[in-house]
Amino acid sequence: MYGWCGKIAKINLSDQTWSVETADPEILKKFIGGRGLAGYYLRKKITLNWDDPDMPLLIFTGPLVNTRSPTSGRMTIMSRSPLTGTVGDSSVGGSFGTELKKAGFDGIIITGKSHILAGIEILNDSIRITDARHLAGRETGYVNSLLKGKGSRAVIGPAAENGVVFSSVIVDRYFAAGRSGIGRVSASKNIKYITVKGTGKTKIFNAQDLRKAREDVFRLAAASPVLLGEFGISRFGTGALYDLMDARCMMPTDNFRQTKFSHASFMNAHAFKKRYAPKKSGCRGCHILCKKITKNHTSIPEFETMSHFSALLDNSDIHTVVRANRICNEMGMDTISAAATLACFSEISQKRLSPNEIVSLLLDIGEKRGLGAELGMGAAKYAKRRGRSDLAMAVKGQELPAYDPRGAYGMALAYATSTRGGCHLRAYPVSHEILRKPVATDRFTFKGKARIIKIGEDLNAVADSLTACKFIFFAASLEEYAKIYTAVTGIKTSGQDLFKTGERIYYNERIMNSANGFTEKDDDLPDRFFTSPGYKNTSIDIDPIDRKAFLEARSNYYVVRKLDKKGMPVPDTARKLGLVIS
Repeated sequence: MYGWCGKIAKINLSDQTWSVETADPEILKKFIGGRGLAGYYLRKKITLNWDDPDMPLLIFTGPLVNTRSPTSGRMTIMSRSPLTGTVGDSSVGGSFGTELKKAGFDGIIITGKSHILAGIEILNDSIRITDARHLAGRETGYVNSLLKGKGSRAVIGPAAENGVVFSSVIVDRYFAAGRSGIGRVSASKNIKYITVKGTGKTKIFNAQDLRKAREDVFRLAAASPVLLGEFGISRFGTGALYDLMDARCMMPTDNFRQTKFSHASFMNAHAFKKRYAPKKSGCRGCHILCKKITKNHTSIPEFETMSHFSALLDNSDIHTVVRANRICNEMGMDTISAAATLACFSEISQKRLSPNEIVSLLLDIGEKRGLGAELGMGAAKYAKRRGRSDLAMAVKGQELPAYDPRGAYGMALAYATSTRGGCHLRAYPVSHEILRKPVATDRFTFKGKARIIKIGEDLNAVADSLTACKFIFFAASLEEYAKIYTAVTGIKTSGQDLFKTGERIYYNERIMNSANGFTEKDDDLPDRFFTSPGYKNTSIDIDPIDRKAFLEARSNYYVVRKLDKKGMPVPDTARKLGLVIS
């Protein structure tokens, strides 16, 4: 078998046993790996509660991992989300996915619940379940440092142990599987950490063809201003988007009450670069190197974190943003959800949070202390408890990231239809609405957006399954990656073949959500975006979204996605995609 290892590790924590399952080659072809393959296995258990011992925690790589394929050093962690109740997944970099492939596994399926806090240690084809009680309540940085000799590390922090539903898994100290509350699922199984170290190689079908296809991607990336340009993410990190979002008046400010931040010029990526002088870093095998780390090992925040801990909270202290990012990573909390929950609290309490209050509340959330116990439920549940659900800027319970949908209507539709709740990465229409890649679209219209969003969703489902970083698709396309996939696996594949696989993966996620009662009423946005303007200016107005136009676009999306009028999957469509609705 080329590309894949053909083996999946199955670990049962309840009886402390493990086994190896031989992967079905036909299933690998249909779902590839990563998010797609994890979704295939999750489907079998999706109606269980997220904390049911039989609910699996899934960690999957793809066939391109541990090859010389560009930007392939990623993996997906998936389960049912404790934050939303939907499919819950997070793509994460670092070296864990590569080490897992080197150890001889395409994925790990973890079920059951350990009777004590435990660790899982994988060394090639050996798996050991260890006593981790001495690490209870310890921060992720400490645990990562302690385990450094054991290979790549995936660790939860105190937040997950204390019940925070937006808790994350931190990989190799600097990389966060942040969204969906995956860390909380790990804690429910009493898993503190997983380490993996391998020495094996992945078999490649045609190394010469892979080299040629790889060179094509490198040439395209070199010509991309977004990736490797003077102001691109290789030089400045994802924070390179900060000024652009503010200039387009779509920077979420004051809990999405405004869309432009008056202090933006003092809080952008240039300001962070000047003050902290970070060096380039990144995932295993990536040449873009968008991660920025200082000489004293401080991680510079990603764009979403940079934006939400400044503009969303009306905070103009740059050091507080760095401190907040560090606290979230050490405690093991998603930065987007944490900041958005604080913004929701700030509006409900009618109190602007000072830098010290931001820091202290984050610590309270992570430690489940005082008000932090309530805020650890996330913005939607906290706001509902306070009788102000209208002030939670979330979709399906997941807090919205740093792109105001009033400034990009494709993003409005993408947020609403995302299978994991409020998410910019399911379709990422900012690529064409703002960055004009691969072609520019009018950001203030829903015309044509239904089909474009579906295409983006299918593409990113494939990217998360191969696996490849979504950033590379600012330059390359699935045509280039079809050549890479063919060279690695020996399975002759076109770009359109990969798109069809992406459609299957996304439809499978819609089926899972519908099985848990999600309908068109959940494919919606907070009322604020339909009733309040974001910004008024002589050069640009950010008006409320026309709800009638939004609903029409959503209906068009259902047609394009081949769902019924209520957004539910259709048996005939499922059958044509090789799926079954039971």
